[in-house]
Amino acid sequence: MMGDFNIRDNLWDSLYSYYLSYSDNLFIISDAYDLGLSFPTNQVPTRYSDNCQEVNSVLDLMFLYFGSDELDHHVIYSDWRLTSDYAPLTITITIIEEHI
Repeated sequence: MMGDFNIRDNLWDSLYSYYLSYSDNLFIISDAYDLGLSFPTNQVPTRYSDNCQEVNSVLDLMFLYFGSDELDHHVIYSDWRLTSDYAPLTITITIIEEHI
């Protein structure tokens, strides 16, 4: 499960100093599907503001199968955003021939 959840929280954005109760609801939903919050291999913002009054932030999150060794981290590509204000998130999924 991934997307722009539009929730700023210090749980995933170290530049944001507050915890929001909306995050609890997000974790309740993800737990119901046995998903856990994935942490990126590189801690960079996912949204880049074009307004100098606003700080860049982490709004895009990825929840992956809880406890999986193969699916535990994702990558944020801030240099791939081109004219967009959002950076793409990717994950590599290994396909094992025996599982096909």
